[in-house]
Amino acid sequence: MLDARYQFNITSKFKTNVLKLKSPLLRERAGLILGIALFIFFLAANPFALDPTAKKVLAIAALMITWWIGEAMPMPAVALIPIVLFPLMDVGGIKDTTAKYADSVIFLFMGGFMIGLAIEKWNLHKRIALTIVSITGTSGDRIVLGFILATALLSMWLSNTATTMMMYPIAASVIFVVKENHKSGNVSHFALAIMLAIAYASNFGGIATIIGTPPNVAFVSFIREKYNYTIPFSQWMFICAPMAIIMVLSLYVVMVKWLYPNRIKSDIATHEHIRHELKQLGPLSTAEKRVLAIFIGTALLWITKDLINGLHWFQLDDTMIAIMGALALFICPSGENNIPASRFILDWSDTTKMAWGILLLFGGGIALASALEKAGLIALLGQWIAGFSGSNPLLLIFMIALISIFISEVMSNIAQVLVFSPVIAGIADALHMNPIMLGLPMTLAASCASMMPMGTPPNAIVFASGHIQMKQMMRTGFVMNIIAVILITLFCWLLVPMLLRV
Repeated sequence: MLDARYQFNITSKFKTNVLKLKSPLLRERAGLILGIALFIFFLAANPFALDPTAKKVLAIAALMITWWIGEAMPMPAVALIPIVLFPLMDVGGIKDTTAKYADSVIFLFMGGFMIGLAIEKWNLHKRIALTIVSITGTSGDRIVLGFILATALLSMWLSNTATTMMMYPIAASVIFVVKENHKSGNVSHFALAIMLAIAYASNFGGIATIIGTPPNVAFVSFIREKYNYTIPFSQWMFICAPMAIIMVLSLYVVMVKWLYPNRIKSDIATHEHIRHELKQLGPLSTAEKRVLAIFIGTALLWITKDLINGLHWFQLDDTMIAIMGALALFICPSGENNIPASRFILDWSDTTKMAWGILLLFGGGIALASALEKAGLIALLGQWIAGFSGSNPLLLIFMIALISIFISEVMSNIAQVLVFSPVIAGIADALHMNPIMLGLPMTLAASCASMMPMGTPPNAIVFASGHIQMKQMMRTGFVMNIIAVILITLFCWLLVPMLLRV
């Protein structure tokens, strides 16, 4: 176990570096002013000669997007703007607008959040991570591999941000033990590799399932809203899980065999530390067993939903399954009589830790996308871009993935997907292509940005550890970006037409 001084140093360093990442007040104010200026400009000048409704929607979109990018306000707060401006400017009624904030896909993600809360509450995530590391071994390379596999596995079912926050203190303690007990090898390379591995494996693992990262949920919601088609959970996994596996294995090779070899041999001290941590957890508690059973049951229902529906006994939906799993957590007793404050696996008080703001963000994105579509702006933009996109679908998919991953380096990936999904759909409709074939690479690439701390929340978390320099993250991230774009392009080009239809 770590002594108190070291834990304090980790926490202090983490908080200090996080503060360095916060946007300066000047940038926030500039974003605020620029958003208002663009809003007024599009209302007054109407440079694209749009009809009155389309002009208003464009002005509101410019305001929201600018504030999202400039972080002028918290993103969930910006997402509430349609509730005020749409009825006020006669763009949409209050009932129609607020209905978008209760879309069924939002409840899908809510159910996933609650399952993640239960896994975290009862320490199941730590047991999974330590068990995988103990299996892979305690040499430098194998520890990195263990953290990559553990992080990617957790991120398939939990948000990538939550997964990174869970894995960060475990990784920090392992780095400390390795530094204390290894006199040979490159420990700085080891520390760098393990921190980057946590962030990137969280991002890559999250693309494997619909609920793994917010952009996936946002895209599925858009497809359902626009085309009345639900992308099956199992088919998403069939395409994206193998891709995620190849990406995390590529990450391992790039990190420890190419860019940052550590040459740290296996040793008894590190093995004993992992064993001690597992011993401290003790055997699986009753609560952990019940969480694991509900988690596995929910995942199996998601995977086998289509087979069950084929029996025509009843019809299951991914959202229904997620909420069923969440309700089971509130119904099932924890079995831990020595913890009277937690009679059930989840109590409602536990949901105070849930990212409710993300759910509001989804609602605002859905409302904005719907307004852009109804105003005809998406169709116009899609037709305009389609005229310059060429006739090679493979090249178009590659360019969309490439542009998406580098835009996401400087823009929130969830905001990016919310804004660009209607644009991509417009391009696909104009070219008479399957919109999923173009939208899926855009969505997946948005979650794979690896070069900049602000690219994804996991990047920012590990950058704040102090083990990573900006040039190191950019170097490694550029390599992983290119690998991600190539894999996303090939998988989407080859598998989407076979499995998905609209």
